[in-house]
Amino acid sequence: MFRAIIQFLKDWTLPSAIVTGTVLYLVFANVPALDPAARFFDPIFEFIYPFFMGMILFTTFCRVDFHRMRPVSWHWWLTVLQLLLVALVAGSIVLMGLEGNNLIMMEGILTCIIAPGAAAAAVVTGKLGGNLESMTTYTFLSNFVTAFTVPLVFPLIDQSVDISFWQSFLAILYKVCMVLLVPMLAAYVVKHFMHRLHAWIVSIEDLSFYMWGMSLSIVTGSTVKYIAHAGTTVGFVLAIALISFLLCIVQFALGRYVGHFSHATIESGQGLGQKNTAFAVWIAYTYLNPLCSVGPGCYILWQNAINSLEIYHQRRLNAKSS
Repeated sequence: MFRAIIQFLKDWTLPSAIVTGTVLYLVFANVPALDPAARFFDPIFEFIYPFFMGMILFTTFCRVDFHRMRPVSWHWWLTVLQLLLVALVAGSIVLMGLEGNNLIMMEGILTCIIAPGAAAAAVVTGKLGGNLESMTTYTFLSNFVTAFTVPLVFPLIDQSVDISFWQSFLAILYKVCMVLLVPMLAAYVVKHFMHRLHAWIVSIEDLSFYMWGMSLSIVTGSTVKYIAHAGTTVGFVLAIALISFLLCIVQFALGRYVGHFSHATIESGQGLGQKNTAFAVWIAYTYLNPLCSVGPGCYILWQNAINSLEIYHQRRLNAKSS
């Protein structure tokens, strides 16, 4: 029985993490006796999540061949496609003069598009048999593109946004460095100068994937919290959830379409479809109407549902081939 449960959790890590995060939040939110515990754990979870992300990337980068990290054609095509989608949505907002809920809806869509590729996309890419080095390179590229586009686009779509380009650029760049560069430098040092530790880390199969599953429970709980405290009608939240679901499917599909020309459907699909939604929530809260953060909040759930289906399909293919 115990082995069956462990195997189930291994096979369905992401859905289990989503359900766990949702249930835990609902329990703590609806049981008054647990309020002191909720207040105690809240700052701890806020600290643990970035720590988990750093450790996830560190263990992933330990498997990366840094000499093979270089831009390839699908990186540039995906960047162009993302910029075109950003221009399309931002242009629609400006030309149509959207206000109120319509503006919030479109800003939510924009944050899901303009957000960079998820740092954890390399984890799923590796699980699906894709190229880790190519995916990691694109993750860096997309983060720098987002750092440039956010301070250029957001003041255009919302006149109340008053941000300095360089101040915003440097703030985003700081987050990129803390999330990506620090774990990469640590992995580089371990790989080249601490060989026993490096061998031990890479010997643990799917270590970064299961760590990501644990962090997903935390971010899911936060997402449910954002949605529950959105301060709007259930109908509007459901509309945002539906739009973000369709957008998630479109971005994964477009990414895979671009990638098939370069024989990189896995990497390109994850690059455009799997977004750094925690970053998207942050820029929504920082620069736009906080309510539009519900869009990327819902997107977190949809992209991980798609990741789960992709991993399930890959596991079946591996079982047939063996």
